[in-house]
Amino acid sequence: MIIKIHGDVIPSPKEFQVTPMDIDNSESSVRTSDGTLTRDRITIKRQIDITWGILRWNDISIILKSMSDMFFEVYYPDPMEGTYVTKTFYVGNRPCPVALEKDGVLMWDGLKVTLTER
Repeated sequence: MIIKIHGDVIPSPKEFQVTPMDIDNSESSVRTSDGTLTRDRITIKRQIDITWGILRWNDISIILKSMSDMFFEVYYPDPMEGTYVTKTFYVGNRPCPVALEKDGVLMWDGLKVTLTER
C-alpha cells in the first residue's frame, strides 16, 4: 500500500482505516414527532485513522512535517472509489506516546493521527 501526504511517501502504517462519513445539513435534517427522519445529506467525506508501530526519529519527523500545513493532499487507497485517490485533508492532534532508545537510537511507538477530508 502506498500512502503519500503532501507529496511525501510515508512509512507503512500498522493500522489504516477509511471511514466514509455522511455530512448532513443540521438545520433541515430532523426527526418528526413520530420518529421519522427527514434528512438533507450534503455530501460524503472521508475520515482516515492511521496508526504506526515503531518509527525511527527521522521517519516520524517526515510524517509529522508532511502534515504541518493547515490543509494538505493525501494519496491513499479509497475503498468506496475502488482505486487510489488524492483528496485534501486536515489533521487533529498527533500524539507520539512512547519514545524508546535502542542501541543509542531514539525510536517512537504508537503515533496515531485522524485525517478529516476538507
